[in-house]
Amino acid sequence: MSLPVLILSMAAVYAVGTLLLRRVALRHLVCTRAFLKPAVFAGEESEMIEIVRNDRPVIIPWLRVESRISPYIRLGRQDNLHISDDTHCCSIFTLMPYQQIRRRHRVKFLHRGEYNLGNASLTAGDLLGLLEANREQEMDVPVLVYPRLLEEGELPAPLAQMMNETVQRRQLMTDPFLFRGIRAYQMGDPVRDIHWPATARTGEAQVRLHDYTAASRLMVVINAEVKNGQWGDRLADDERDVMEYAISIAATLCMRALESGVSAGFAANMQLGKGGESAYFPPERDAATGEKLLAAFARLHLVRTVRFATFLETLGDCRGMDVIILSCHDSEEIQAGIHRLKRNGCQAGLYLVKGGRA
Repeated sequence: MSLPVLILSMAAVYAVGTLLLRRVALRHLVCTRAFLKPAVFAGEESEMIEIVRNDRPVIIPWLRVESRISPYIRLGRQDNLHISDDTHCCSIFTLMPYQQIRRRHRVKFLHRGEYNLGNASLTAGDLLGLLEANREQEMDVPVLVYPRLLEEGELPAPLAQMMNETVQRRQLMTDPFLFRGIRAYQMGDPVRDIHWPATARTGEAQVRLHDYTAASRLMVVINAEVKNGQWGDRLADDERDVMEYAISIAATLCMRALESGVSAGFAANMQLGKGGESAYFPPERDAATGEKLLAAFARLHLVRTVRFATFLETLGDCRGMDVIILSCHDSEEIQAGIHRLKRNGCQAGLYLVKGGRA
């Protein structure tokens, strides 16, 4: 047999073998992933469940599963899992006919954001390593990482004082139509609050307890500009930490307000998701508000949409709200915006964010 014929024969065998690998080994191979929890806080750990299944009555001598992961997502070390540069993971399996392999990966989420760990590259080959075929596997495996909420002693004192004033203003106002119980009459209680049926039943004067009004509303506004006259829409690497710290502060203020019975919302001249629009969520308080706000904080991109002075002018009706502005700097334009908010009936204050934590 001449050399050209031999080369052509070997090429044909390789092509046919590769085609068979694609049709037999990879075509009916199932690879799925799912996070145990769809949303976590930065710094927390969770689990990712990975399933690899061979749906054909054939042996797959070796299968390599490779994925690129964000450097902010750390997979725990385990057997048959090689991780390099914290961004590339690789596993190799041998699958018997109709065999299924199920693995649980410990995952630590280091940074706020919106991630998807779905895509994977599957490569199958023969025992001798002469033939191999691959295909890309696309899987939708999203996870939201909320910003880290600050502990009780971590919230700066001026902001803690602002929060206390907001809660106290709410507690000074009661709603005559909201009742939270009945108690014994005390000197000074208004006669109109006497609960006559309970008084007749117990033989002692009883009064209605009114719940606090939900009229108090907190609006947290984040300035995406780290310095006055900032040029460009994106932040430098050394500027991102302080902005992440501001987002954690804003999320903490909103969650504490909701826990205290105060409606909460936030706004930021930052890009929300992939739409490019500024973030704006007017104060609300219902069962879904906390989760909605945390998801929005997770989806914030550190990209400025408009100048902050312009953003303050375009805010919706903030009349009667407590507005806390988080900014890395002060300026005449910001002060003018604060005075305008106060003239419109707001309790507005500025807090200068310094330092920063990822």
